[in-house]
Amino acid sequence: IYRFLGNSVGVSLVTTAAQIVVCAMAAFVFAKIPFRGRETLFVLYLITMMIPMQVTMTPLFIVFQKLHLTNTYLGLILPGIFSAYGTFLLRQHIMTIPDPLIEAARMDGASYVRVFMSIILPLSKPALATLAIFAFMASWNNFLWPLIITSDKELMTLPIGLSKLQGRWATEWNILMAGNVISFIPIFIVFLFASKYFIKGMTMSGVKG
Repeated sequence: IYRFLGNSVGVSLVTTAAQIVVCAMAAFVFAKIPFRGRETLFVLYLITMMIPMQVTMTPLFIVFQKLHLTNTYLGLILPGIFSAYGTFLLRQHIMTIPDPLIEAARMDGASYVRVFMSIILPLSKPALATLAIFAFMASWNNFLWPLIITSDKELMTLPIGLSKLQGRWATEWNILMAGNVISFIPIFIVFLFASKYFIKGMTMSGVKG
């Protein structure tokens, strides 16, 4: 069970970090960098939220199989680094950051990368913490994709590992219940330390400045 726990922790942490980076960069572009067709592209971006994962799972698996990413950690992580909701959440927050701050930095010769690193990210900590909670919980509790993409016991995450403890004729309830308690602890710790930022992030991300 500790192997499953280690896999879940590693996959969830890497997926969360990657999703924050990807969503933050996309949100900054959609919120503060003007270009032709930006709003239309953003609407198309959001439409992807209406497509259930079950619809894209089969073609995604076929692509991963052709790329030889089945039974790999990369195969577990890659689908989780994109989140239309995460991009939307961060975009709404970044839009509340005053444009004069960015314009002043640009006049001083700062590139968009410098603006993103020095202004946007420090001012977006509450929203980033909120996204981190959502991303970590989604990755930690993910069951269907790890079940499909992995058959190697050494790569199985905790939800898959716990399901394997339920036998056809008998179930080791003591180990199963202990595993369920263990699976709850990381999420509780993450929320405990980030709850202040979570509430602030959800509040500020719903206000357009």
